[in-house]
Amino acid sequence: MANSKSAKKRIRQSRKRRDHNRNQRSRLKTAIKNVENATDGDTATEAFRQASALLDRFSRRNLLHPNKAARKKSQLAKIVQEKGGEA
Repeated sequence: MANSKSAKKRIRQSRKRRDHNRNQRSRLKTAIKNVENATDGDTATEAFRQASALLDRFSRRNLLHPNKAARKKSQLAKIVQEKGGEA
């Protein structure tokens, strides 16, 4: 357990950040699943736009490595193309 006041504050901050980042990653996973589970091209395209925006935002905020975000966008675009949508 932390002894100093600043260490206790640091623990509170890290818990708050961990919870926020966990929530954001969950949001991203849901957006990716929406693209993968889309039934037609139009819904896949719309889901891809949302997932792509989240991937870009999270890579800018260092929640996700930029290369991983780019790789995931490429994979999702390929899925959208297969469903007949425009990525």
